[in-house]
Amino acid sequence: MTEVAVQLQAAFILQYKKYRESSLILDVMTQDFGRVPILAKGVRKVKSKTAGILQPFIPLKLSFVGKASLKLLTGVEAQQPAFQLTGLAWYCGFYLNELLEVFLHPYDPHPEVFVEYQQCLSALASSPDQIESALRLFEYRLLEYIGYGLVLDCEADTEYPIVADKKYFFKPGLGIVAAENGLFSGASLLALKHNVLTEPSILAEIKQLMRIVIEAQLQGRALKSRAVINQIIKKL
Repeated sequence: MTEVAVQLQAAFILQYKKYRESSLILDVMTQDFGRVPILAKGVRKVKSKTAGILQPFIPLKLSFVGKASLKLLTGVEAQQPAFQLTGLAWYCGFYLNELLEVFLHPYDPHPEVFVEYQQCLSALASSPDQIESALRLFEYRLLEYIGYGLVLDCEADTEYPIVADKKYFFKPGLGIVAAENGLFSGASLLALKHNVLTEPSILAEIKQLMRIVIEAQLQGRALKSRAVINQIIKKL
């Protein structure tokens, strides 16, 4: 692999794990390089000033080098204060991180996903009453950008236009099809297409739709963060 030297790349820490006595291995979402694994040497030492900002939800500028797949951190700056996620929004932030870890391959650039992620964090921090709509739109756009997007213009099998007052079902491997006992109204599907998720009934249907679509792509793999969020919601 060619030697890479990157300076002040916009990035977020998705997760980290301890490495040896004083280091961390970071899973980083970068603007231009996608997900990058980075070794941060010595940042857990008592006098280190770096560990405090190597945390999720802080917009960072990272510098790193290396030939191997695991890069070496050479510099870090906080670009702006952390997004202040509290309560349920904090757990939802880790749900976003897990989606990126599951669906994005290392070194597969998706600058548009980086922008969507940052915007979703901002929505979670500033509008707690819009958590559901922010999450659903992020899921929808993430799948679209990585090639698993939903076609909401027409039925997958007949190519008839989606109609607001008809019922539909999602068939894995095919897409949206009409069904008399379908779980989703055409109105909900069109609302998702046009990014207008305000009605509670529509949000409930789209949440169910996105869960089915994501689970079809996960092929049996469970999302740890989703289980935690479900437990939190039950306690509210």
